Amino acid sequence: MPQLLVLAAHPLETKYFPADIDLVLTGVGMSAAAVRTTEAVLSRCPDPARREEFTVLNIGSAGALKEGLSGVHEPSRILNRDVDEQLLRAAGIPVDNVIELGGPGPVLATGDSFVAGGPVRDALAARADLVDMEGYAIAVACRHLGVRLRMVKHVSDAADEAAIAWAEKVEVSARDLGAWFRDSGIAASRPAAPLS
Repeated sequence: MPQLLVLAAHPLETKYFPADIDLVLTGVGMSAAAVRTTEAVLSRCPDPARREEFTVLNIGSAGALKEGLSGVHEPSRILNRDVDEQLLRAAGIPVDNVIELGGPGPVLATGDSFVAGGPVRDALAARADLVDMEGYAIAVACRHLGVRLRMVKHVSDAADEAAIAWAEKVEVSARDLGAWFRDSGIAASRPAAPLS
């Protein structure tokens, strides 16, 4: 029987989700997200042979790195923005810091720092469309455990200086993500393909 686990970083992002769903709050940042995702999947589905029936839905807010990007999006690709690919490759170290989810959606860059403008934002905008702090870690955990993943992000801000007011802006994200969940029918379906 299909099983759905919803993951979000912060309780403010899940304010408009039904109370009866299986919801785990990962906390903010990649380490917490990876650990909590792994714990949640293993506690609910310890048998790897049964994980083909298991879907993780990661929802949350994200900063937009491109002008005019707003609303709800399903990323097509996620990258670990904290990895210096060029330096590691120059040192002869293989790099696996991109996960393909497929589809036409935007590219999501994940890292542990909060992006609020400046040169960091400018550099990221050349590589990605959205920025968050958990998506890549959740995707890595799901890939490692062999479970399906669907990721849905809502643009809460422009990852600029105004992003510091995230706690005030996330209400819109929570409302729109709740509406997306209600309208998607995801709780009654198997919506995602296995990660490659």
